[in-house]
Amino acid sequence: MRAAAIDRFGGPEVLTIHELPVPTIGASEVLIALHSAGVGPWDTAIRQGWLPEGRADFPLVLGTDGAGTVAAVGPNVAGLAVGDSVFSYSWSNPKGGFYAEYVAVLDERVGHAPRGLALALAGAIPTTGLTALQGIDEHLRIKEGQTVVIHGASGGVGTLAVQFAKLRRARVLATASGKDGQELVRELGADATVDARHGDMLKAGKHFAPDGIDAVLALAGGQVLTHAMDLVRSGGRVAYPNGVEPPPKKRHGMEVIAYDAVSNRRELERLARAAEVANLTMPIAAAHPLAEAAKAHERLAQGHVLGKIVLHIR
Repeated sequence: MRAAAIDRFGGPEVLTIHELPVPTIGASEVLIALHSAGVGPWDTAIRQGWLPEGRADFPLVLGTDGAGTVAAVGPNVAGLAVGDSVFSYSWSNPKGGFYAEYVAVLDERVGHAPRGLALALAGAIPTTGLTALQGIDEHLRIKEGQTVVIHGASGGVGTLAVQFAKLRRARVLATASGKDGQELVRELGADATVDARHGDMLKAGKHFAPDGIDAVLALAGGQVLTHAMDLVRSGGRVAYPNGVEPPPKKRHGMEVIAYDAVSNRRELERLARAAEVANLTMPIAAAHPLAEAAKAHERLAQGHVLGKIVLHIR
């Protein structure tokens, strides 16, 4: 099979096409013929040498998530069959990442892809979608009528978080960089926006929620986040995925929660249902064929990514 892998750490140029064996599957694993794979900043960090879970075995195939069709299942796998449309998020996947024509994944990390969402798009949402949905539902516990600030709303997680917050009938104040970023998040349902670089969060927030903000989903750090937290009412909540820098500081009378997205069959199926009910829109900032994985990383390094970057594999 063809795979985009690295033989050493370095810049985008170290990410090249390799011919590798198709992974063999164990009794509880699924082989997925991938149609698309997500590209995220964590992939860049790993390419550069960040390995939070041990050492690398080269060649190292990058990619934490993707979508495709089931090509084979192990004898212990239940609920998935050859030909099913699926998506998956598996961090540090033992048998290689998702920048490849095939990936072998534990069945617990695989769910049926959302109906109505093409596999070319479904591969973009497992990592970011789980992060967004779990932030809105589990950690912020957003209810109808509540007010939430989504800081960094035009990125891969934020664009989905806006839609999931609106699915819960919340009122959303979104921060996004530039006119194009703000226009995008308004199209996705944000009730009001603030320019993340030059806007006045305090003024906008007080106008948006005079009695205080109920919750903040922090997908970026900085002064704007500090001001957003200044607006949170007593007893309010702030949640952020691990990796946001600088992380928000604890404050008296405010619940501040760090979290990592949990990937399992139940959570992936819940994400699929939420995507279907929300009629999810997945903004794509750039799409590249597998052979241009290095160009996808170059685009990521340019910044101002509205939505997600994806690799099209089939």
